[in-house]
Amino acid sequence: MTRFALRSAAILALCSSLAACGSGGSNPQPNMPQEMVAERQTQRNESSIWDLFSNRQNANNAVAVNKYLWNASLEVLNFLPIQSVDPFTGVIVTGYGTPPGGGRSYRATINITDPALDARSLKVSLQGAGGGAVAPDTARAVEDAILTRARQLRVADGKL
Repeated sequence: MTRFALRSAAILALCSSLAACGSGGSNPQPNMPQEMVAERQTQRNESSIWDLFSNRQNANNAVAVNKYLWNASLEVLNFLPIQSVDPFTGVIVTGYGTPPGGGRSYRATINITDPALDARSLKVSLQGAGGGAVAPDTARAVEDAILTRARQLRVADGKL
């Protein structure tokens, strides 16, 4: 066989198998029981390969950020200028600022990863003005202050 014939046969086989994938049709057979019709409809609506390329999530349900942690982070670090915020991903990035009564300036990146009011939901990264690392105790103190304030906001909201 020639190359052309082999290619044509391969293309024909691919097209045939692809056409067989869509042979279900939307009209049920007239003598098919009603339960089977409902089952086929459910199977068609469940999922397919094309669901990978569609975004069916409701934007109102996609937000996975705890509002108490979010507000507490903004309140505790209110002395830092905000560079960017993204409430949908839970990221707050600040510029450099000096805390009240402090002599060294810091910048912070806060990431709230979960809707639960939990220490594991909060990640705080601090950086000194010279680009140097900040002591782990300082970062932990900021995290503790944010968590404490978030709990206070939740109690004040009355949803305990």
